[in-house]
Amino acid sequence: MSNTEKTPEIREGQSVELLKALHILTRDGKLNQDSRRKLKQVYHLYNFIEPLLAEVMADKGDLTLADHGAGKSYLGFILYDLFLKARDTGHIYGIETRPELVSRSVSLAQQLDFPRMHFLNMSVEASRQMDSLPAQFDIVTALHACNTATDDAIRFALDKQARFMVLVPCCQAEVASVLKKHKNQSLSRSPLAELYRHPIHTRELGSQLTNVLRCLQLEAHGYQVTVTELVGWEHSMKNELIIARHTGQPRGNARERMAALLAEFSLEELAARFA
Repeated sequence: MSNTEKTPEIREGQSVELLKALHILTRDGKLNQDSRRKLKQVYHLYNFIEPLLAEVMADKGDLTLADHGAGKSYLGFILYDLFLKARDTGHIYGIETRPELVSRSVSLAQQLDFPRMHFLNMSVEASRQMDSLPAQFDIVTALHACNTATDDAIRFALDKQARFMVLVPCCQAEVASVLKKHKNQSLSRSPLAELYRHPIHTRELGSQLTNVLRCLQLEAHGYQVTVTELVGWEHSMKNELIIARHTGQPRGNARERMAALLAEFSLEELAARFA
């Protein structure tokens, strides 16, 4: 009996040893409720990314992917195992600030003989300054990179002329803090400030505005943007998936609309963040 017959949630060709090492499967090869949720989330994201990998590989015969805020590198390992393991080309770079997670990922990649996985212990911003990294990346991912780390991942992708970005933002606090700072002034100026008069609404609107501004930023840089759900809301509240494809054709009024939004919500001090 194959592994997929024993545990039908597992994809054909997936390494059971990898799933055990990632603690998605128990030692006896079983899934619990929490790990089933995690596996579903990663597989669902893989469904979005796999066609992008295939497109780049078909065009170039090779690919480079940077996974920012990699954590335990669930995503990178799954991508390598399901897509790159059977090929002779393609490299994945996991970038993570916690040294213990980087060390663990390095050991696991060696154990599984995944030689084209690389792990860097640094911030996303620091990785932008690292000359030893490839000058160009085909795909940049950031799965739940916290707060402005998603913006740093976008800037990295722009620097590296990425063809695709796949982003699942998390914990967008910066815009909310600026909304809060100017709240009294805004309340006296516009009834739209009622949208964030209460703290919980400040946080929610700040998150929404952050992602809207990111989409406009990407469109201004010549990307076609798709926004959808990653998985059902019952699995995660940080669930917005942004996929950007570089077309080289900027949306004509994206910068003007971004400037108008920044002015409307007294966020002009953040203009450089979304330039």
